[in-house]
Amino acid sequence: MTSAWSRRTFLATSAALSAAGSGALTVAAPRAAVADDPYAALRATWNTLILGEGFSPTAEPFRSRLADLGSKARGLLETMAPADGSLWPDAVFADPDPDTDPESYVLSGRMADSFIRLSTMAQAYRQQGTGLTGNAGLRDAVIQGLDHLNTQVYKAGQARYGNWYSWQIGAPQALLDVCVLMYDALTPARLTRYCAAVDHFVPDSAVASYTGTSTGANRVDLCRVLALRGAVGGTAAKIALARDALSPVFPLVTKGDGLYADGSFIQHTTVPYTGSYGSVMLGGLGLLFALLKGTTWEVTDPKRQVVFDAVENAWAPFLYNGLVMDSVAGRAISRGEVDDHRRGHPILASIVLLGQGASAAENTRWRGLVKGWARRDYYSPPLGNPSLGLTALARIANVLDDASLTAPPEPDGHRLFPDMARATHRRPGWAAALSMADKRITYYETGNGENLRGWHTGNGMLYWWGDTFANGQYSDAFWPTVDPYRLPGITASRRVLADGAGGDWGVALPDVNWVGGASDTKRAAVGQYLKGLSSTLLAKKSWFFLDDTVVCLGAGIHCRDGAAVESTADNRNLGPTGSAPFTVDGSAQPVTAPWSATLTDASWAHLGGHGGYVFPGGATVKALREKRTGRWRDINTAGSTDPLSRTYLTLWFDHGINPSDGSYAYQLLPGATEQRTAARAADSTWLRVLANTDDQQGVAVPSLGVSAVNFWFGGTVGPLVADAPCSVLVTEHGDGTATVCVSDPMRMRTSLTLTWNRAVASVVSKPPTVTSAATGAALRLVFGDLSGTRGATQTVKVRLP
Repeated sequence: MTSAWSRRTFLATSAALSAAGSGALTVAAPRAAVADDPYAALRATWNTLILGEGFSPTAEPFRSRLADLGSKARGLLETMAPADGSLWPDAVFADPDPDTDPESYVLSGRMADSFIRLSTMAQAYRQQGTGLTGNAGLRDAVIQGLDHLNTQVYKAGQARYGNWYSWQIGAPQALLDVCVLMYDALTPARLTRYCAAVDHFVPDSAVASYTGTSTGANRVDLCRVLALRGAVGGTAAKIALARDALSPVFPLVTKGDGLYADGSFIQHTTVPYTGSYGSVMLGGLGLLFALLKGTTWEVTDPKRQVVFDAVENAWAPFLYNGLVMDSVAGRAISRGEVDDHRRGHPILASIVLLGQGASAAENTRWRGLVKGWARRDYYSPPLGNPSLGLTALARIANVLDDASLTAPPEPDGHRLFPDMARATHRRPGWAAALSMADKRITYYETGNGENLRGWHTGNGMLYWWGDTFANGQYSDAFWPTVDPYRLPGITASRRVLADGAGGDWGVALPDVNWVGGASDTKRAAVGQYLKGLSSTLLAKKSWFFLDDTVVCLGAGIHCRDGAAVESTADNRNLGPTGSAPFTVDGSAQPVTAPWSATLTDASWAHLGGHGGYVFPGGATVKALREKRTGRWRDINTAGSTDPLSRTYLTLWFDHGINPSDGSYAYQLLPGATEQRTAARAADSTWLRVLANTDDQQGVAVPSLGVSAVNFWFGGTVGPLVADAPCSVLVTEHGDGTATVCVSDPMRMRTSLTLTWNRAVASVVSKPPTVTSAATGAALRLVFGDLSGTRGATQTVKVRLP
């Protein structure tokens, strides 16, 4: 597993400029003529990749960043004090008892951090405009630091302690970056010792098999170490090994870590990680493709096209106006220095870099996408991101300045990701994401003291953002201040859970199969059979993603924890002041906190600047406006202890203590005005709730021609009849056709018969899984074995009379 400290350092701090591919202009030529030395050519390319090109060191924001780099390096230079067990007094790394010291993870992280600090100093030496460019004292200090660490700890024969990541990725990546940056100042003897240390901790066997800690993003990181080790030491075999060891990363997988055909990305076996480890993998591949391009060791495996295809299939669906959705960021959500926007920006820069190795059409299209994402990020503009490296800034700035590019708008549509129990929904003006859990996908990931209270993020958490409003909803200290038992969309027991409940590294998995849904790529029916974490809670939850709303149903809510059970309709972060107006059935409620109320027989509610909520037939809902205070340290042992306060407006259904058959129903209308919310509530014919029981949940919207049902068990709901569990979405179109979308979320149906009691003239198209299709007064579809479809939607198109 990866050290929280190390991964956070590489992703979030400007000290880790190389991991983000950051920097500016080089100031010295390689020692050997590049044309005569392929290793010198590689080092020259890497210099450019980590120091950058194509921008002026006197133009903003680069001038300020370079000055900051110089200031940071000067501070490191002044405080560096080599001693036994440390290079800086505040970064002691010596481990007196590697087998029993509980702090060994922290100590190994400090060892890696010492190399990262030296990398910062080396970059300040090589960059223009830092105030320390070419400074002899800085150069000598970097060399002294390398020698000290090599003598003290990172050397051949040394036994590693603490976190494997620090020894195999964190430290050697930074060490080799320094070796490239300072190559002309390092003697052959020094380089030999440093390479021997890397060989000791990262032997060829580290990539011998695609298992354990050598998969996905970690494998790409290890290959980067091997490639740079070959470039620094002049060893062709190391570079060839790095190139060849990338190949297992490329193919689509059907289990474990990697990219899936449906666009899912998994790391640590059970964790959706597109926005964190996936970002590292994308960035690392971009760097390695660029490093080796045009050389003897160029990556030519045709399967690398899978990575190019994944830009739009896997990463783009989770990028929204510059941010990357927290539903695929794992335990990274608990890291206070980097929010969803700051995690998204490096992905934008990595896509630009990766495009240099893709086709011309892909490159142009991706640059247009990046331009749109960057331009629309009003909440946290990328060029103002303090954790984004200089080269990443330069790439994004170059795209923004490219007048030849057309920035497309955010797409309109729905994406289901059955292989990681996730969904995204986009409509003009807003986007939403859904996070679930099943027997393959964990409730949440904790580890290394991170994300200690993410317990219920897989209980049906429904995130949503506006395009020009509420775009910082989860960015503004949301995670340390929100009530973790009242995350938006979830159903949860109030039974008190211990920090890290369920175990580290995503081992907690609910024993359920029915999680998934059916989609026509515009709308969707999605469901989750929920079993609570460390709880007796059971529930059936459905979401019907439509044009301007998400219809949310819950039924069969049962628990014997001896604690209250709640379903949270929403929990909006209103910032430090929290004065957004809140109206219930046209009546304004108090805008000062604290305020609470039980809303009896409420038809609708509206939160100014956010959106509306409609309760079909009326409902009893609880509402609370409160100021909550928390610290990042509460959810991450490495987080800040500074208190943070935010005001929340929460709406929830209280199912009571030990409910037996609780239920709820509501519509979420992102961005809706108060008038539109009231009008929707008054239109009793717009939505028909066909079923909301422990057996089936379904809705019909006649004006859209939509009928959708999640069959937890076979039965009849409205015009639809199924003989086994399945998810169904039927849409009648204005051109006289209809689509019938069916899926097997349980992945175990060997046969399924679905009847739509609607006259059908003919079948226009059907997938091979349909073995029989009868038309006439009704449509009768017989499906064969669906167990191998991995929960993917099967679409049948028919013509109506």
